Amino acid sequence: MIDQTSVEKVRKYSVKSFYFRMYLLFNLPMGFICGMRIRKLTEETCEVTVPYKWLNKNPFKSTFWAVLGMAAEMNGAAVLLQYTKGQNPSISTYPIKCEANFIKKATDVTTFICNDGLMVKEKVIEAIETGEGVTFQTKMEGKNKSNETVCEFVFTWSIKKRSK
Repeated sequence: MIDQTSVEKVRKYSVKSFYFRMYLLFNLPMGFICGMRIRKLTEETCEVTVPYKWLNKNPFKSTFWAVLGMAAEMNGAAVLLQYTKGQNPSISTYPIKCEANFIKKATDVTTFICNDGLMVKEKVIEAIETGEGVTFQTKMEGKNKSNETVCEFVFTWSIKKRSK
């Protein structure tokens, strides 16, 4: 049901810095500017990093919440994109809700981890088979270099197979 060639291609080019940086430059310029990177993308998990640097900081000497939110959304979107890219007919994806919990100041590299890959794959298959819209949530946990939880994001996604 899911085109495995497209899945592998998305995974391959997402973690290769040059290709991902070019994607960001043309499609998500703020992600390019802030230094966001996909470090790992597998069937089950995705890891996205965003650094703490002058451009990303807020007046409270931590990473600006919107930069953290952008990296968290990329985390869930990459998990979703690997299963929706290359589908025919294509699959419409849309984040419909975002919830965030900020636990600690983000003062170094923040690594977002999403372990919902298998659930997302099941939801994409469901949307393809039924042709109906499917809604689900992905949870991303942001951790600092000391492996302490800095923030948590939950995105609610809506996906639906487009009609030809």
